[in-house]
Amino acid sequence: MAWNAADYGTHAAFVPALGAPVLALLAPRPGERILDLGCGDGVLTAQLVEAGAEVLGLDPDPSMLAAARALGLTVHQGDGQALAFEAEFDAVFSNAALHWMPDHDAVLAGVFAALKPGGRFVGECGGHGNIAAIRTAIRAVSMARGEAADEEQNYPTASAHAARLAAAGFTDIQAEIIPRPTPLPTGMVAWLNTFRAGFVRHAADRDAAVADVEALLKPALCDADGKWTADYVRLRWQARKPKD
Repeated sequence: MAWNAADYGTHAAFVPALGAPVLALLAPRPGERILDLGCGDGVLTAQLVEAGAEVLGLDPDPSMLAAARALGLTVHQGDGQALAFEAEFDAVFSNAALHWMPDHDAVLAGVFAALKPGGRFVGECGGHGNIAAIRTAIRAVSMARGEAADEEQNYPTASAHAARLAAAGFTDIQAEIIPRPTPLPTGMVAWLNTFRAGFVRHAADRDAAVADVEALLKPALCDADGKWTADYVRLRWQARKPKD
């Protein structure tokens, strides 16, 4: 999926803002070398730098990377499913990115290799049940139109993610599912255009398709004052690479 950093900054500023708890869980320390996996536009990456860490941001999207570089950050273009680092980082951090990487086994193997012995992996992404109503509405509209639904994300349960972390070699694993209904300040149409660009782009009549999804969702996710809330569910974890 291609991103538009300007649209993301306007319609998705809540994403890094709600990343504060997982950033606190990481507790970055001065002098640590940290990989920000799926750094996006660099808002949270900058906070890691402000904490005194030496940070490398990694993301596949050119628009997001340009926004991060505009903040003065060190970022590289790359796929989290094909990491090539060897024992370089004290910690790997990831927020709202892993669900965009379908092959979680490949991601976790790459993160494990990238960490120094004793290094930690802390992150948060969409968990099982994330945006279930929105995804169902998109599928219903797509099926009614005879078009493909935009379903490329991976939203695991806590137990499945913990098992994958263990299989990759991690220990001291903690993983939990956190329901987090999330207000959408700019509305559902803006959210769909920002986060489901594939669905919007492939629809034969984009505006009508988005309007149909919005109409299906309005009884469940829009209140009497016209304020929208997305049915977000997050998966938060921490794990460690053994020292030996």
